Amino acid sequence: MILLVSGSLRSGSTNTALLRTAHELEPDSVLFDGLDRLPHFNPDDDYDPLPPAVVELRALIAQADAILFCTPEYAGALPGSFKNLLEWTVGGGEIYRKPVAWINVAAPGRGENAHESLRKVLGYVGGEIVEDACLRIPVAHQDVGEDGLLADPGVRAAIGRSLAALANS
Repeated sequence: MILLVSGSLRSGSTNTALLRTAHELEPDSVLFDGLDRLPHFNPDDDYDPLPPAVVELRALIAQADAILFCTPEYAGALPGSFKNLLEWTVGGGEIYRKPVAWINVAAPGRGENAHESLRKVLGYVGGEIVEDACLRIPVAHQDVGEDGLLADPGVRAAIGRSLAALANS
């Protein structure tokens, strides 16, 4: 199972649209939708009993064979809510030695700082970055259909390549 994690809370997010499309293309995937339910990370709270949203996140990570992230850049870095999610993964150890990758949907020249930071955090928690699955697939808001999916055959093929590289790692 591939866990799909969006770093965006925006309702019309192109990052989330890409992952919804990935979920449609890969039935053996789960789209995590609890980013907005995670409490603010505090190391003093990283002990049992954990908050239910953290238990859910860590269980999904533990069950996953691989993780695909898609996050925007905000103010030159990872969005705070997404960084918060990543902080909750440090103490659990579930990402250790797990294949991970990301797709950048931003226009060329944008989003680099977020993905550089994501690389650093994933390295810190011991994720095994699958370089062939880390892609830039620019997506504009007008590319998202009313169903919240991406219909462009080239975009869908690129998502498929990323999923295949991740699954075969």
